[in-house]
Amino acid sequence: MSNQASTPLRRVSILAFDRVFASTLMQAKDFFHLASLRYGKQLGLGLTPAFETRLVSPDGNAVNTFSDVKIPVDGGLENTDIIIIPAFWDDFDSLSKRYPQVLPWLRQQHARGAVLCGEATGVFWLAEAGLLDGKEATTYWRFFNAFAERFPQVQLNQDKHLTDADNLYCAGGTTSASDLYVYLIERFCGANVSQAVARDILYEVQRSYSPGRIGFGGQKLHQDVIILQIQHWLEEHYADKFRFEDVAREHGMSIRNFMRRFQTATGDKPLHYLQRLRIETAKGLLSGSRKSIKTISYEVGYDDASFFARLFRQHTELSPNQYRQQFLQAA
Repeated sequence: MSNQASTPLRRVSILAFDRVFASTLMQAKDFFHLASLRYGKQLGLGLTPAFETRLVSPDGNAVNTFSDVKIPVDGGLENTDIIIIPAFWDDFDSLSKRYPQVLPWLRQQHARGAVLCGEATGVFWLAEAGLLDGKEATTYWRFFNAFAERFPQVQLNQDKHLTDADNLYCAGGTTSASDLYVYLIERFCGANVSQAVARDILYEVQRSYSPGRIGFGGQKLHQDVIILQIQHWLEEHYADKFRFEDVAREHGMSIRNFMRRFQTATGDKPLHYLQRLRIETAKGLLSGSRKSIKTISYEVGYDDASFFARLFRQHTELSPNQYRQQFLQAA
């Protein structure tokens, strides 16, 4: 299975507004523009970008950033595939009143199927639009209390630096936003491009946290409480030796009923879901540690390293060693 999205990426829109942190605005611009160039080269387009990366503002006018730098934009609010909402430093009430067109635009684009991403205070826009109601989210630690008080219907997770649910992504800060952009680049452009971008931009980044697994949040938006409990159990015990027959019996189900309910709730077969958990964990170990392939294979639940390597290639189109080398080697 390829991680590449089934629909092509045509446009990334980065929302600019007054009092935005210029660094977070241009961080997103640089990540996706570089991905567009590398993806274009991979597709045989030479140095022609494969998709547009545009700065947009609510009124199409230039914005005055937090540091009083005036930044021009490429246009106004538009139909797009990905929306990035950078961090800002301002009173959110006054900001949202100044730009009343933003919230309906976010709702409309999400309904169209666009991926929406908020970084730090940028998450406030997603929550104010009502898109995060009943869903997991995070933000910058300094704003946990204000966020929880303003949006009690959102499931704020103070222990995570990244969350995802229903094409809605939240990043706590600039480093976690970088991890999010690499993930999205892999989702839309493939592992070759994402690892090249990570190598070009993130080679010396030292994290004080584990990026964790994202890409599963949308599969938890269902009403089957028992299956949700099993999903959480799998996230903790993915490397253990167990049989799904035993998991089903412990939760009062036959294996046939369990298989049906799990796929109905998550859209995934249990074994494939477990494989994805293991592969996503392995990716982090490959890019963030010097452990051998055999050790990583064992740590994610596979005694047979050759089987693990074949499975990894099925999910990423790269061998484990290629995945690691794409991250480590010189450009």
